[in-house]
Amino acid sequence: MFKHVCIVFLLTGLCLPPAASAQSRGPGGYPSKPVRMLVPFVAGGGTDVVARAVAQKLSDRTGQQFVVDNRPGAGGRIAMETTKIAAPDGYTITMISGTTAASSNLHKNLPYDFAKDFSPISQVTEQPYVVLVPNIVPAKSISEFIALAKAKPGALNYGSSGTGGMQHLSGVLLSQKAGISMVHIPFKGGGQVIIDLVAGQIQLAFLNPLGARPHIAAGRVRAIAVTTGKRAQAFPSLPAIAETLPGYHVSNWYGLVVPAKVSPQIVQYLHQQVVAVINDPEVKGRLEKEGSELLGSTPKEFGAHIVKEVQMWGKVIRDAGLQIN
Repeated sequence: MFKHVCIVFLLTGLCLPPAASAQSRGPGGYPSKPVRMLVPFVAGGGTDVVARAVAQKLSDRTGQQFVVDNRPGAGGRIAMETTKIAAPDGYTITMISGTTAASSNLHKNLPYDFAKDFSPISQVTEQPYVVLVPNIVPAKSISEFIALAKAKPGALNYGSSGTGGMQHLSGVLLSQKAGISMVHIPFKGGGQVIIDLVAGQIQLAFLNPLGARPHIAAGRVRAIAVTTGKRAQAFPSLPAIAETLPGYHVSNWYGLVVPAKVSPQIVQYLHQQVVAVINDPEVKGRLEKEGSELLGSTPKEFGAHIVKEVQMWGKVIRDAGLQIN
């Protein structure tokens, strides 16, 4: 029957896939219309890649479109404020990241509070940054790099894709934990970071696994560590910085939140659907290939993680005397 309907309406573009079964719908038949998934950053970045992979499968599972809506600007504030004031009906959800949480400490008078204005759904993934040095830098381990930095205080530069992002803050935390002084060089995106790293214009960089791997494989740069608190699945032979500096941990993570007053029933339904999505072999394989570890934490666990990250990075930022506005 559906096939015949498609033939009749093919020229008008009205042929749609069958609606999701009642079992795949949530409380009150939710979702009964398209759901907007906000992304606080531009298309093509890490947050956007994860959001689109999850949104596509949520669309497949529920029979309603989960439409990615990129709202970049102001360090994520535009998307987060939009989420805060959205109707609490479950039709606006937002993919946040470690940068979204950490960089909130860099701004005065934010119009939202992570602990009060959002309901967490689930942490979806986390991935390490890979610590890279150019081949002209003699350090072959993080301890050797620290020794080099101590011998030349203020002489070594590290690059990032922008002030206030996790790459920048990874270097701030390393400086604090190791007692070294490095100069931060912000770039307009990760592409220029790797160009200047290969050329030896900067002496250290923190790159995501997908961006780092081809340059490591080609021998253009040297990987000396990962930033997560333990060794990463994507680079099992690389030591974690924490093996040298206990307590050092930086992960580039992604997760979903909704406005604070969305009903617990819809939050739980979305959590169940997200967990099913990240266990889908296609999604799991794609994200793990890009260096991510899939999590699927509970709303309570993710809420605690967000608060912990905001507080931890708040201390790091205050101790470093950083502020944007």
